Amino acid sequence: MSLTVRVAVERWPIAGNFVISRGAKTEAHVVVATVSDGVHTGRGECVPYARYGESVEAVVEAIEAFAASLTTRELLSTLMPAGAARNALDCALWDLEAKRTARRVYDLAGLPPPAPRPTCYTISLGTPSEMALAAQAAFARGLSLIKLKLGGDGDAERLRAVRAACPAARLVADANEAWSEAMLGPLLDVAAEAGIELIEQPLPAGQDAALSHIPRRVPVCADESLHTRADLPALAQRYDAINLKLDKAGGLTEALALAKDARALRLRVMVGCMVATSLSMAPAMLVAQQADWVDLDGPLLLTRDRPEGLRYEAGQVYPPDAGLWG
Repeated sequence: MSLTVRVAVERWPIAGNFVISRGAKTEAHVVVATVSDGVHTGRGECVPYARYGESVEAVVEAIEAFAASLTTRELLSTLMPAGAARNALDCALWDLEAKRTARRVYDLAGLPPPAPRPTCYTISLGTPSEMALAAQAAFARGLSLIKLKLGGDGDAERLRAVRAACPAARLVADANEAWSEAMLGPLLDVAAEAGIELIEQPLPAGQDAALSHIPRRVPVCADESLHTRADLPALAQRYDAINLKLDKAGGLTEALALAKDARALRLRVMVGCMVATSLSMAPAMLVAQQADWVDLDGPLLLTRDRPEGLRYEAGQVYPPDAGLWG
């Protein structure tokens, strides 16, 4: 089957600033791959991430270079490395197959129909009072599962301030590699006292050996340390959970296998995302069905979303309609 591949770069404005320990941005830059068999068309969206050595230009070049060889998901996973480019093509192939066969992707994958799931809502890094006010406003809107972006110095005050402002909220936190080994024990103690459910990637990837021998009063989740199934054995003794993102794993195909293997190693699963549109979130909704935490709030952080975007209501994200994806 001969396939035609097109690629486009899109910019989606962020509502305000999105701030983490590595910096701030005001736009989401996404790459959309469109795959057609001449009758039906599938789409996939990805977000190149500089932290992993990716750029929009390099991802576009990778997709275009592979276009002539694209036939099946199996060949794609063999010939293209994991990352954003493969994610866009893999998800586009799933969408194309769904449209060609008039079946939903969950059915093609042998999964039950997806249901709505509670999702995190992310509070950008700021001062303790700024984050407390933002969390309080989110909770008042019915967003009861809140994710805090941390930055190292001042994190104890941030955690305490948000908990004081939102005593009934569920809280998780993401340090984005900003803690040192010396900070680890004291900040985990504060997180436990504040009732934080999960801390993502406190130490830099490759410098996280201390996690294997320090008491973890709060479950710790690998994000930057995890990409594909090959990473799991080395992480199993250091982490309690993994943050599975399709842009890291290289698509829905690898993500489904990765989630299964993580469970076999008794690792809990968070399904996460980059800041992007509902087209990025839609495939991840299938992995989210069995996840312990869902963090698919990307479209909520934008000033606008795609037509037929995912529905968010009372802190829950709903599965995609076929018009969007799958």
